[in-house]
Amino acid sequence: MPLQFAPIGQIMTIKKVGGSPALKSHLEDMGFVVGGGVTVIATMGGNLIVNVKGTRIAISREMAGRIIV
Repeated sequence: MPLQFAPIGQIMTIKKVGGSPALKSHLEDMGFVVGGGVTVIATMGGNLIVNVKGTRIAISREMAGRIIV
């Protein structure tokens, strides 16, 4: 399922990172790598605050839709 639909507070494993090569590279640079863990902390106005590799990051709903957990 896309990350935007993941339950809040549950650690999810990233199965796939999609999108254009530039977007995939950008997401991987932020820590969204296949096999890594990610936790949704909160949703605000459709955007998500997530914890990945010990860092909180805010991402848009569109970006979250490219990350499959």
